[in-house]
Amino acid sequence: MASEMKHFSILSIAALLTTLAISFQHIPAVLCHTKHIPSDASKLEAWIGENMKEFLERKSQLNQRQNDTVVDQALVAAEDGVKVITVRKDGKGDFTTVTEAVKSIPSGNARRVVVKIGGGEYWEKITVDSSKKFVTFYGDPNDVPKIVFNGTALQFGTVYSATVAVESDYFMAVNVEFVNAAPMPDGKREGAQAVAMRISGDKAAFHNCKFIGYQDTLCDDRGRHFFKDCYIQGTVDFIFGNGKSLYLNTRLISVAQGMGVITAQAREKVSDDSGFAFVHCNISGSGDTYLGRAWKERPRVVFAYTYMGTLINSQGWSAGKHPESHRSVCYGEYKCMGPGASSSGRVKFAKLLSDEEAKPFLSLTYLHGNQWLLPPPKIY
Repeated sequence: MASEMKHFSILSIAALLTTLAISFQHIPAVLCHTKHIPSDASKLEAWIGENMKEFLERKSQLNQRQNDTVVDQALVAAEDGVKVITVRKDGKGDFTTVTEAVKSIPSGNARRVVVKIGGGEYWEKITVDSSKKFVTFYGDPNDVPKIVFNGTALQFGTVYSATVAVESDYFMAVNVEFVNAAPMPDGKREGAQAVAMRISGDKAAFHNCKFIGYQDTLCDDRGRHFFKDCYIQGTVDFIFGNGKSLYLNTRLISVAQGMGVITAQAREKVSDDSGFAFVHCNISGSGDTYLGRAWKERPRVVFAYTYMGTLINSQGWSAGKHPESHRSVCYGEYKCMGPGASSSGRVKFAKLLSDEEAKPFLSLTYLHGNQWLLPPPKIY
C-alpha cells in the first residue's frame, strides 16, 4: 500500500456529528448471550473463562438437541475427533517442517488437527488452503517457534507475500511467532511491503502470538477473527484488510522512523459487516504514528480502554488515500488513556463514543463468538 499522506478538508462540526452518528448506528445486530468486556483489565481472564464456560455448556445442550443452532454444529463435530501431529526440527516428530505437516492434512478435512510445533526457527512460506478447515498451530509456550520468510510485494504482490497465509475457516494459532524478515522499507524501493500473516478464513483465533514485520505486517483480510494476548509490530498500515476482528489485551508496537500508521481497515460499503475493535490494548514504540488512515472509503476502527503512548499524533487519524472519506469513516475512541489518548487536536471526523455507541464492540457477540470461539487446547 502506498505510504503517501494526503491533506483533507474539514466539514462543519454539526455535519460531521450527524454523519458519524449514522455511521455508528449501521452496525448489524448481534446476539446477546455474552456480557460486555469489563472496563477493569484485571477481570479479563475471569470474563473469558465465564464466556468459554457458556460455550461449553451450550455445546453440551447441542449434543442433546441436534436442531439447536446456537452453537456451530460443524465445529462441535470437528472437536469430537481431535488429531495431534508433531513438527520438530530434530527429527523426533512426525515431520521436520510445518509445510509437510500441513500437506498431510487431507482436503475436505472435517476434524480438528493440531499441529504441535517444537521450538526453533522454521524458514518456510506456508499456505493453509480453503479445503483444510479446523487446523491449529500450537507452539511450546516455553520455546515459542518462529515461522519466517522474506517475501515482498515486488516478488509476490502484497497479499501473496505472506509468510503464512490461512484461507480456511476455523483456524487457530497458539504460542507462535509469524515473521516477515524483509528489510524495512526506505521509501525508495518499489514493492517493499511484506506481510507476516494473512488470515482470509472465517472464525479464526490467535492466542499469545507475535506478528513481526514493517509495512503491512498483518493482513486481516476477511472473516471474523479473535486476537488475545498478542504482539503486533510494524511501521505503516501494519494491520490492514477488511476483516471483522476483536483484538483483546494485545500490544501494538510501532517501529517507524518517521510517519507510522497502525490500521488501514478496508471497509468500502455501509453494508460491509467488518471493522477492527481494539480493547484493553497497549500502543507504544516510535515514530509520528496515527491510529489509522482510510485505505478504502468506509473504514471502521474502534479503540476502547486502550493505553496510547506519546508516539500517537495529536490528530489521531488520517483520511489517507481517501480525503473525501471524512464523510463516511467510522473512527471511534472510548475511555482510552495515556498521553496519546488526549482528545485535544483530534480530527473532527473521529468520535469519542458514548456508552451506547461503544457497546456493540465490547462483547464476543461482535464476532458472534459465542457460537464458535473455543479456548486454546491444553497440549503442553
